[in-house]
Amino acid sequence: MPEPSYLKRFPYFAVILLFFFVSSSKAQKTVEMQDSVAQHIFTFKEIEVLEDAGDRYTFDEIKSPAFDQKFKASLTSTPQTKQLNKTYWFRIKIKQNDKADKPFLLEFFDQTIDHITAYIPQANHNYKIAQLGDGNNFDKRLIHHKNFEIPLQNEGNETQTYYFKTNSSQIADIIIVLRTTEWFISYALDEYFYFGIFYGMILVFSFYNLIMFIAIRQKQYLYYVLYNLSVGFFEMSTDGIAYQYLWPNAPGWNQVAYAFALCATSVFALLFTRELLYVKAKAPKLNQFIISIIVCRIIFFIYCYLFDQTLFSYKFIEAVPLAVAFFTGIYIYKKGYQPARFFVLGYSFLFAGFTLKFLIMLGIGWLNFGAISYYSLSFCFVLEMIFLSFAIGDKVRILKVKKDKAQQKIIRQMAVNAKLKDSINEELERKVGERTREVYHKSLIIESKNQALEEANALLQQQAEEISRMNVLLEHDNEELQTSVEKVTRDRVMSTEVDFEEFSKIYPDKETCYEFLAQLKWSNGYHCRKCSNDHYFAGHILHSRRCSKCGYEESVTTYTIFHNTRIPINKAFYMIFLIYSSKGKISSHKLSELLSIRQSTCWTFGSRIKKVMDDRKKTLKKSAKNGWSQLVIE
Repeated sequence: MPEPSYLKRFPYFAVILLFFFVSSSKAQKTVEMQDSVAQHIFTFKEIEVLEDAGDRYTFDEIKSPAFDQKFKASLTSTPQTKQLNKTYWFRIKIKQNDKADKPFLLEFFDQTIDHITAYIPQANHNYKIAQLGDGNNFDKRLIHHKNFEIPLQNEGNETQTYYFKTNSSQIADIIIVLRTTEWFISYALDEYFYFGIFYGMILVFSFYNLIMFIAIRQKQYLYYVLYNLSVGFFEMSTDGIAYQYLWPNAPGWNQVAYAFALCATSVFALLFTRELLYVKAKAPKLNQFIISIIVCRIIFFIYCYLFDQTLFSYKFIEAVPLAVAFFTGIYIYKKGYQPARFFVLGYSFLFAGFTLKFLIMLGIGWLNFGAISYYSLSFCFVLEMIFLSFAIGDKVRILKVKKDKAQQKIIRQMAVNAKLKDSINEELERKVGERTREVYHKSLIIESKNQALEEANALLQQQAEEISRMNVLLEHDNEELQTSVEKVTRDRVMSTEVDFEEFSKIYPDKETCYEFLAQLKWSNGYHCRKCSNDHYFAGHILHSRRCSKCGYEESVTTYTIFHNTRIPINKAFYMIFLIYSSKGKISSHKLSELLSIRQSTCWTFGSRIKKVMDDRKKTLKKSAKNGWSQLVIE
């Protein structure tokens, strides 16, 4: 019996159906515009990825049928660009719906993507190119919002394919959301409102603790202020608020600003931990370890900034200082310091938020369940700030309790001291009374003995007066003898050639020379050279005189041949005497030998003396003795 024709064709139908089934299982899912769906996040098979590490493919190649099978569905709910500074292509399919009345737009939720080239299909089957990303100036965006938005056309019921070429220096989450414009405006306003509350809390906490630092001057408040500001700076840098409002035209700085904030957050967090928990006193070794972590963190930041800025993307490095601070709080709390309990609780929330972010970054997609997980670290920062404030307040409370206890102890000690003082005073009064009676009895004995002493003193007084008269006579004879000896010696010295040792017996030191100069200079009385006043006081320098009227002080060597000379004054005296006695014929070499002074110095000062001798020849001829002294006063 011949086989029916439809049975002969059955294998071909089976192959076609199988091929259709396999193709449909691998086909990319299409998302339809619907007014009832306010927003839709593209996940898994709804978004396909093609890695273009060498940036070799053009858009014409990417959209060609040959590349259709090279795109692979995302293996995670949120695809990531894990290779830094490498090109990735993404594509999504959206089905237009002419029954939908609301306008729609596409939004990239991650604000840290450097460059996004969006290829937007048009009604004429051409593509419109839009440049997005934080590598461009903010004012070039069509919609001035911290995220990247692309308005969509909704004409007909066609399915259109959108392509996106991305490149980023950080690990970026490709979160593409289809939203109605109405929902976008509502959500954006709410989001900015919550941002205002978040950053307002940071400013309020910072301002309050800054006031506390100014009032109390404890470094923990300053470190806490700097830590809060660093956290706020980091959050603003990562959520796009800083790029929108602080540096909209500085995309280069925007690429690294978060790294500065993150480094400052770690450093000031550890410094705040040291101050708040008294780590230096309670755990010296742990304190040294914290300091080493701070130094290493700063060195790592400097290396990244100068040599390899892609290392900034490894934010999980902050787990080290965070874990050190967390461990420090637990350790200090176990040692019995109560404020550490709030510190540990605050860092527990922060550690949980950081761990959640880290696990999401590792690709555990089910943890990324919406805005709560996306902003989890911000929520944890708020909770941490609150509990750290409790820790500071608890520390202040404990200090106040200790202060009150210390004051009460002081008051009790003062009462004890008062009682002790009274008992001591009573004992002293008793002993003073006994001592007074003892002294009185002894004073009677002393009084009787004093009478006997007075009689003996009267006799001794008479003898002393007689001895005084004899001493006066002897002293007068000695003065006459001394004067005669000095006179004879001076006349001998001035009339004969003597050595410096013998000359020094008359003018042995600086004071003797100054005394002689003072007598010689003011032999006719003092007369001020500034105001002509005749009264003076002793000056600050030896034998100098200061005018009682104008205060002008004149030293003893001023207006003499010794002014500004560096030769010792007694040797200068002797040099004048030698030149005078030799009538200027003694050589500078001889003077240098006699006085032990350099020959050049002797020559300079000797020339000055000889010049004065030549100027005063007539005066010197008339002088009888001590004619050399006529060379002194100018």
